[in-house]
Amino acid sequence: MMDNDSKYSISTDVEFGPLELIDIPGIIDACEKQWQNLPLSNVNDCVIRLGVIEGDFHWHKHDREDEFFYVVSGSLLIDLEDKTVELNSRQGFMVPRGIKHRTRAPERTAILMVEGSTVKPTGD
Repeated sequence: MMDNDSKYSISTDVEFGPLELIDIPGIIDACEKQWQNLPLSNVNDCVIRLGVIEGDFHWHKHDREDEFFYVVSGSLLIDLEDKTVELNSRQGFMVPRGIKHRTRAPERTAILMVEGSTVKPTGD
């Protein structure tokens, strides 16, 4: 079984600075891995991340940061302890800090995430 570090490609280095054009469709097209998470830009005390994903992420929570998900294309399932929320293209959902959750993408899906810049992407 793969451990989380080898299963997911998650970068912590922000790719773009202020006043730089971010070609999100071009970045999505260039992603070749099954689970890729890229921090695009910092906005105030938050980071904007792009995920191009397929498959399941592990259960986790963030003790200090809320997490917002926006589906660019595809579909995303967010499992919570008591229900599953399904997001389709152009839909969003916020998971409050401290709530255990996992994401699943039944097909190749592109998502934008907004979270505190101190967040550990794999959870606390």
